[in-house]
Amino acid sequence: MTETLDLVVITGMSGAGKTVAMQSFEDLGYFCVDNMPPALLPKFWELVKESGKISKIALVIDLRSHAFYDQILDMLASLDNTAFVTTKILFLDATDAELVSRYKETRRSHPLAMEGRLMDGIKKERALLTELRNRAQVVIDTTNLSPRQLREKLFVNFKTSDHPTFHIEVMSFGFKYGLPIDADIVMDVRFLPNPYYVPEFRDQTGQTPAVYDYVMGKPEAEDFYQQFYGLLKTIMPQYQREGKSSVTIAIGCTGGQHRSVAFADRIGKAFAQDYPVDITHRDMNKRKATVNRS
Repeated sequence: MTETLDLVVITGMSGAGKTVAMQSFEDLGYFCVDNMPPALLPKFWELVKESGKISKIALVIDLRSHAFYDQILDMLASLDNTAFVTTKILFLDATDAELVSRYKETRRSHPLAMEGRLMDGIKKERALLTELRNRAQVVIDTTNLSPRQLREKLFVNFKTSDHPTFHIEVMSFGFKYGLPIDADIVMDVRFLPNPYYVPEFRDQTGQTPAVYDYVMGKPEAEDFYQQFYGLLKTIMPQYQREGKSSVTIAIGCTGGQHRSVAFADRIGKAFAQDYPVDITHRDMNKRKATVNRS
């Protein structure tokens, strides 16, 4: 059973950045719930307590649920009186002019102005949210913030030391099985000598020490590795500054069994000195499986 639960209530003006905020909290390791009806919250808390596996929740509240607004205030008041939940309210705001500009750009309708003027909806919402804004521990004006800058502010205010916000995925694959659609960076190592044509290596993988040494022992392989890894080290901080939560580096050879596996392992282990890293070998055993089925 969870002893305490950190709850962040994300609220504020419609169009002020709650979607970006929720995505940021997901990257920070929070369990995110978007606009749950307040009547369901007591049951939700029970399930959280029983599971004992959720310690951080971000709950988005906006005026799509204006019919439940009084219940929302009652819910927040009840949470203030419990030792189980530590609550912090994040209020996102922006000037009326900026909100109008954002609505015009996206061509969305304001939830409180479905059949009226946009400014009327914004003014009504601002009045309704006055109490929530006054109770908020963190207020961020997003008028002059880009999505990346908003993410940075949220990380500064809510990042916990035990949850890294940026990690690297290194993947090997075989071109014969298709490109990985989720890759950010793709590198082809088919220019290197192929261990497949060495009889004793054919059924091995790039994780076998002799195969790894065969691949990485070539002068051209070492030269390529130094240049490629140097480039990757240079650009990773740039990805972080742009607000990316992860980068997937895909390294491919013909079958994804030898050369790409060796390179993915080496690059992944090198990055693991500075970043959280996951290494996967998508196609490493596909040829063996095909042979065994034949």
